Amino acid sequence: MEAKKNNISVLMLPWLAHGHISPFLELAKKLTNRNFHIYMCSTPINLSSIKKNITKKYCESIELVELHLPSLPNLPPHYHTTNGLPPHLMNTLKTAFENASPNFSKILQTLKPDLVIYDYNQPWAADSASSVNIPAVQFLTFGAAVVSLAIHMSDDTEDKFPFPEIYLHEYEMLSLKEAIKEAPGNKYSFDEAIRLSRDIILVKTCRDFEGKYIDYLSNLVSKKIVPVGSLVQESIARDDHDEEIIQWLDKKEKCSTVFVSFGSEYFLSKEDIFAVARGLERSKVNFIWIIRFPQGERISIRDALPEGYLERVGERGMVIEGWAPQAMILQHPSLGGFVSHCGWSSFMESMKFGVPIIAMPMHIDQPMNARLVEYIRMGVEAARDEDGKLQSEEIANTIRKVLVEESGEDVRNKAKELSEKVNAKGDEEIDGVVEELVSLCSNK
Repeated sequence: MEAKKNNISVLMLPWLAHGHISPFLELAKKLTNRNFHIYMCSTPINLSSIKKNITKKYCESIELVELHLPSLPNLPPHYHTTNGLPPHLMNTLKTAFENASPNFSKILQTLKPDLVIYDYNQPWAADSASSVNIPAVQFLTFGAAVVSLAIHMSDDTEDKFPFPEIYLHEYEMLSLKEAIKEAPGNKYSFDEAIRLSRDIILVKTCRDFEGKYIDYLSNLVSKKIVPVGSLVQESIARDDHDEEIIQWLDKKEKCSTVFVSFGSEYFLSKEDIFAVARGLERSKVNFIWIIRFPQGERISIRDALPEGYLERVGERGMVIEGWAPQAMILQHPSLGGFVSHCGWSSFMESMKFGVPIIAMPMHIDQPMNARLVEYIRMGVEAARDEDGKLQSEEIANTIRKVLVEESGEDVRNKAKELSEKVNAKGDEEIDGVVEELVSLCSNK
């Protein structure tokens, strides 16, 4: 199903983080292929970072719309994004975003879209849309299991969560409570944003592996949950840096290499870097490791790693600072595993490309995603000690199990099987999304 020639226009407003903007943009691309016209609304700094991902194919059907936040002395325009934002300014950014509501209303009045799609912490966006009789739908970029558990935990109920496979260790619970205090949004804005979504909620997931959580979430919020699929970004080699990585991978045997990355906005402590480094060294497998340092921190990779490390691992390891084309690396034949923090987008990329996960969750939703990885047998979590510290021996053993040992064969097969299942569906989920959105717009 599709909209008639560009007869439905949608204004999208993601939260100001790459992990949210990226799936919104991928959903936008899928919808434009069904003749929707998309206005992608964000701050100038965020829009400048996604321009390169809007190829000629999409440049007429996806328009970038600048949302200007109020000027604050401690929040200059280059901080109007979570990327590189000092953690103590997160709530300031969230407040500035909310205070941009009058500017957002003016954008709505000018563009007059048929529909607004907004993120998890923006009830004000839904209110603005409603005030000018535009239906608004929430799009959650987290998995259904995580959202269900979050709502269950916040309901102060004594009932047990009905899915015991999704749980938190005590140290993770403490870390999550701390993160919620500092999170961009609070329980009220999250609940209200769900309540204001018109009839349905879009969720970045697939029914194949989250079916029972999707149904439970639907009961919790009394709305239809519409899965949108994996929304994995297309990956094209862009420069000499990318080519160098591919050439290095080309020299490795099939399924002999792990890719190691902890996401675009998480930075390992010195202690964690050493534990991961030693784990990779002891595993004796090939690895390509992306290390990131906070903005403004001047440290070389050599100084961050144990002394003599690069010489010891030699051609077996490639360590890169900053960024690498993750989707392109994961679909390379030499890849046999992904040492991952289990951010939801990384989970989905692993699923799409059939790469088993060595789970090393860090914070927020990641521990729950890691439990799901183990439950659906798509990977194995590297156990931490009782205080939540990484253990290099466990990292090495888990990598070897997933890539090399006979005991990991079930995981390797399951990753391939799930990948085939998800990919065989093509854009079935998007067809369902389009049907729902067309129906909403025709009934407004």
